[in-house]
Amino acid sequence: MTAPHPRHRRALAIPAGMAVAASLAFLPGVPASAAEASGAAQAAPAVSADSASSLSYVVNVRPGHRPSAHVKRAIAKAGGTIVTSYDRIGVIVVHSSDPDFAKNVRKVRGVQSAGATRTAPLPSAATTDTGAPKVLSSREIAAAQAAEGQDPLQPLQWDLPAIKADQAHEKSLGSSKVTVAVIDTGVDDTHPDIAPNFDRDASVNCVSGKPDTTDGAWRPSAAESPHGTHVAGEIAAAKNGVGMTGVAPGVKVAGIKVSNPDGFFYTEAVVCGFMWAAEHGVDVTNNSYYTDPWYFNCKDDPDQKALLEAVTRASRYAERKGAVNVAAAGNENYDLAADEITDPVSPNDSTPSDRVIDPSECLDIPTQLPGVVTVASTGAKDLKSSFSNHGLGVIDIAAPGGDSTAYQKPEPPATSGLILGTLPGGKWGYMAGTSMASPHVAGVAALIKSTHPYASPAMVKALLYAQADATPCTKPYDIDGDGKVDAVCEGSKNRNGFYGWGMADALDAVTW
Repeated sequence: MTAPHPRHRRALAIPAGMAVAASLAFLPGVPASAAEASGAAQAAPAVSADSASSLSYVVNVRPGHRPSAHVKRAIAKAGGTIVTSYDRIGVIVVHSSDPDFAKNVRKVRGVQSAGATRTAPLPSAATTDTGAPKVLSSREIAAAQAAEGQDPLQPLQWDLPAIKADQAHEKSLGSSKVTVAVIDTGVDDTHPDIAPNFDRDASVNCVSGKPDTTDGAWRPSAAESPHGTHVAGEIAAAKNGVGMTGVAPGVKVAGIKVSNPDGFFYTEAVVCGFMWAAEHGVDVTNNSYYTDPWYFNCKDDPDQKALLEAVTRASRYAERKGAVNVAAAGNENYDLAADEITDPVSPNDSTPSDRVIDPSECLDIPTQLPGVVTVASTGAKDLKSSFSNHGLGVIDIAAPGGDSTAYQKPEPPATSGLILGTLPGGKWGYMAGTSMASPHVAGVAALIKSTHPYASPAMVKALLYAQADATPCTKPYDIDGDGKVDAVCEGSKNRNGFYGWGMADALDAVTW
C-alpha cells in the first residue's frame, strides 16, 4: 500500500469512522477526495493583497548571553523588531517585513544562523476546519459496562490493557509530584477528567513565541482543534469515577499551547514551549506535531537550518533541565530510514511542491531530534498502524495509536479501533494517529519517573526501552490484505523499524 499525500498535519487527527491519521485513502471503499470534504486536508492559506507582509524569524547567536548591542543594532538596521530572546540557548525571535532580512542578518558578526519561521505573512490569513473526532453519544456512554474499580468508559479503552496500564494501576497511579506538559493545541482544564490533575503553574500560551500567562490562555477556543485536550486525557485523565482513565491517572498534566488559531505550529512557539517546560519543573513533554511549515527541515537550506538549530537548542535545554521529550513519528507510512522520501506538503502555509529529501539530512522536528523519544503507532491487534511512519534506528518504541477496524478490530466490549480521549466541553471521543501513540509513552515515562523520582532523563529513557516488550517485525506486512506488501520492517526482535525496542510496558514502569 502506497501512502497518499494529502495536505494535512500530524497534530490534527482525522475523524473516527472516516479516516485514520494519514488519509481516508487508507480505508477500504473510501475515495481520497473524501478527506477534503471532511476537512481533514489542510487548505493553503489565502493571503489577501492588503495583508501585512511581516514574517517571523529566529536568529541564533552564541548561547548564554543576551544579544549584544552590535547584534541588536544589526537586527534593527536590517528592518527587524525583537519580540523576545531566549538567552540561555541563544535564540532571538524577530519580526520583519523586509524580505531580505534573514539574508542580511546572516552576514552580521555573532549571528550563527537566521531564518524565516513561515512562508506566509503574519498573521496567517486562513482558517482550517480540521474535522471533529467521533464524539461519544449519551447512549454510548450509558451502554458502557464498567467492572468494579473501573471508570465508566474504561471498557472502551482497549489501549490500556495493550500496554498493561490496567494492571499497573493496581499498584500505582503515578505521583502527583510528576508533571507531563502537553505541547499542543491547548488543553481544556475545566474538563472533569482533567481538572483534578491539572498543573496551572506549568501551563502557558506560547503561540506568539513569548509566554502569555493570562489565566486560561492555554485553553483552545471553540473554533480550535480539540487535539491537545484529547492527548491530555490519554496521559492523565483522573481515576475518579467519571469518564475514562489515563495511562498515568495520578500524575499532573499541563497545557502549553503552541498552535495558532489556524492550526500551525511555528518554530518560535515550539521554542517557547520547550523553554517554558524547562523552567517550570516539567518531567515529560509530549509533542504530537511537526514544526511548520516544513515537514522536513533540510540542513543545506539557510532558513530551515536556522529553524532546526533553534528547536534543537530548546529541546536539548529542556532535557538538560530534567524533561524527557516524547514525540509522534508521523502518519504517512514513510520509512524514515530510507535513502529518500518525497515530501509533497512543504511549505504547508503557502504553496507546497514535491521535493525529494534525504531524511538523514532533512529532519522532521522535533520527532527526529537527538534525545527525543520517537513513537510509532500500533492498532488493536498490536500491529503497526496502517499509517504509522517507521524506520530502523529512528523509531524508539511503539504504543497504541489506533487503526481502522477494517484492519485491526478490538475485542469486545471495545467497539472502536481508535483511541478514546477527553474532548473540550466535558466530552469524550475517538481519534487516531501517532499523535495518540505518543501520549501513551509519555504516560509510561511519567510512571517511571513516579517510581524513580530521582532518575535523570537518560535513566528514564533507558528504563523505558529496557522495559518495553520486544516485538518482532511483521513480515510480510500486508495490513489491507490485498496481497501487496505495504511496508518493510528491518531489524531484529529486540529492535526494529516498526516497533523500536518494543511495546511500551506500564506494568514494568511501576514494578521495576
